[in-house]
Amino acid sequence: MPQIKVLPKQIAELIAAGEVVERPSAVIKELVENSIDAGATAITVEIKRGGILYMSVSDNGCGIEEKDVPTAFMRHATSKISTENDLDSIATLGFRGEALAAISAVSKTEIITRTANSDIGTYCAVEGGVQTSLEEIGCNKGTTIVVKDIFYNTPARMKFLKSDVAEGNNIAAVIDRIALSHPEIAFKFIRDSKQLLSTSGDGNLKNVIYAVLGRDFASSLIEVDTKIEGIHISGAVCKPIFTKANHNGQFFFLNGRLVQSKTMAAALNNAYKNAIMTGKFPCCVLNVEMPYNSVDVNVHPSKTEVRFSDERRVFNAVYYAAKSALDMGNTRPEIKTTFNPYKPAEPEKYTQAPIVEPVKVQPKEELKYDFTPKTQGVTLNFKANSYDAYKGIEVPSSNPKENEKVVAEKKEEGTLGHVQEVLDSVRYIGYAFDTYIIAEYNEEIYFIDKHAAHERILFEELKKNSELQIQELLVPDTVTLVKEEYAELLQNAEQIKNLGFEIEDFGNGSIIVRSIPAILTDCDIGDMLSEIASNLLGGGKPFVERIDDIYHSIACKAAIKGGRHTTDFELSVLAERILKSKDIMYCPHGRPVAFKLTRKQLEKHFGRIQ
Repeated sequence: MPQIKVLPKQIAELIAAGEVVERPSAVIKELVENSIDAGATAITVEIKRGGILYMSVSDNGCGIEEKDVPTAFMRHATSKISTENDLDSIATLGFRGEALAAISAVSKTEIITRTANSDIGTYCAVEGGVQTSLEEIGCNKGTTIVVKDIFYNTPARMKFLKSDVAEGNNIAAVIDRIALSHPEIAFKFIRDSKQLLSTSGDGNLKNVIYAVLGRDFASSLIEVDTKIEGIHISGAVCKPIFTKANHNGQFFFLNGRLVQSKTMAAALNNAYKNAIMTGKFPCCVLNVEMPYNSVDVNVHPSKTEVRFSDERRVFNAVYYAAKSALDMGNTRPEIKTTFNPYKPAEPEKYTQAPIVEPVKVQPKEELKYDFTPKTQGVTLNFKANSYDAYKGIEVPSSNPKENEKVVAEKKEEGTLGHVQEVLDSVRYIGYAFDTYIIAEYNEEIYFIDKHAAHERILFEELKKNSELQIQELLVPDTVTLVKEEYAELLQNAEQIKNLGFEIEDFGNGSIIVRSIPAILTDCDIGDMLSEIASNLLGGGKPFVERIDDIYHSIACKAAIKGGRHTTDFELSVLAERILKSKDIMYCPHGRPVAFKLTRKQLEKHFGRIQ
């Protein structure tokens, strides 16, 4: 058996550092939380090259006494707990006393600090866990900590870092969340000499939400301020019209600490049940204040996971707070008219003559169908492309003379008999509840879900075709996203462009959208991009599977919607396509596309046969 021995101090500290310092954003989180614990009312964070080269956190908090500065860099050195009983009621964000020791073990760290009752400050430098300087210095009250060249002495850990941009975006996300949890503190975030965030510290949460999450989020807020069973829930939830395709718009804080809580998320989602569409998630910024001895924050080194002594009590408090706010504050949304962002069609294509009786040809022939919906007083022209449900069936021109010409040509080719045969093979019967197509085919009656059917067709076509028709926006759209989504989209801008979305960085969580896929004619662009970003983030899925998920999302958004009126002609063409395609059985989400009722089953029900 190998000999058991105690690790050298330097190696032990590097291992301990790995528990706390995974990347630059973890450093910023620990240092900013220490500033908050020090009573700071103003905190400035500055980074260079994603924090890899340089990070600094400055505050106007209480500062550190000169004699305590060297001790602050030792493991388990803390002013926040003294006895084991203190662990049962932790009221501070930091408490283990590992942050400075772990950070200085893998970087070149400097601290400048002064307390209110001292005339002179203290400067201390620690490199790779070894103190290199300790001296007096003139400085303002508070503390500034500078971290340079992170992981300079642990190259193995350095190679796991992402690009400067990605690491910088992770830091921005951390600052955003901490700013949301403390509207009473003025935060500044400077990235590569450019100020990206500034909050006033006036305690107004809505102002912070506007600065961090954008105007749309802030304008949809319903204030929450409720006490239930000794738990105080404050903050804001969003109206049902403002939802996301994922949980990225949900921010929960426990006694001022950002937490991940399935209990709180489930409570919020349940409060919105029957108020929002299936597959959508409500947004919120909620702070839950409860007795410190009712929660264990010492579950994980990152302190984002918590454990409650009474999960049901927390669930009920969040549920009823959100539900009450929703019932009181939800009003009918106002109609907002905006200039249509799509390029208009050529003037001569603005109108369409009434559709005449269609002449169908062999399914392999190319689709020629103009569909011209009218929006905001502007008529748009959409040429059906290779992703359309009607591909493979010729649709007549708006000019009757051209139709006569087509028929004459078909007679000449001797294919008109085949055309008639195709027409007779699928007989469109009707339409139920603006959603279900009823058609007869081969002695069977089919009930077809038009949305599920069209969605599957589009999905298969997206997978087959490498090029999408692009619709350039006449007025580029600006979309504000949470930082993880923002970073993921920019990091995959080339792949996004291949999907038909041309995007540019607008800075600080906002993206300019210049073009979208032509098939997305009636779609919330921000919601679509948020969903794509969520799919790209992937949750551990292989990249190919993530791309399939994106195709699902685009197909779902582009497909004709259940409950919306569709012409009999369009429905008959769709039924023809579905019933002639043996491989289209389910939509991408797994729902059946069609059910059938055989003639034999029907005649049995009517007693015509036994």
